[in-house]
Amino acid sequence: MRLYKTKKSKIDNFGLYATKDIKEGTKIIEYRGKVITRKEAEENPKYDNDKAIYLFNLNKRYDLDGDFKKNTARLINHSCNPNCEVTGSGLKVWVHAIKDIKKNEELSYDYGFSFDEDYKNYPCRCGSKNCCGYIVREGSRWRIKNKKNKKKK
Repeated sequence: MRLYKTKKSKIDNFGLYATKDIKEGTKIIEYRGKVITRKEAEENPKYDNDKAIYLFNLNKRYDLDGDFKKNTARLINHSCNPNCEVTGSGLKVWVHAIKDIKKNEELSYDYGFSFDEDYKNYPCRCGSKNCCGYIVREGSRWRIKNKKNKKKK
């Protein structure tokens, strides 16, 4: 029995949901794709930020293009309070649980987007208490909160 199923997401479009309770540390699904060079990713208009991109950075030289139907892991949405994490070894990428996940709970991980001038193009709809409103990695969310506080003053 698979640990996940696809269904409509409260966060965005479709997502993956646990089919049974999943223990912390469990390997859930491999993020699959075609290994491409960073140069290919930078030069190919397919990776334009105006549409959904399923590109995963593997290392300084290679990315993983997960944009194909058999890569079910591409449906996992971002959350500012994730229950999963992505780890890689060589050219393989796995999603695993970083806390216990209850049956029917949506799987999510922090997409790790950097804080730069484009952050406003990526609104977050995760609804968690610590959500800053944008898909920005945990270590940079304080910058957005500081901007919001300065505007209030």
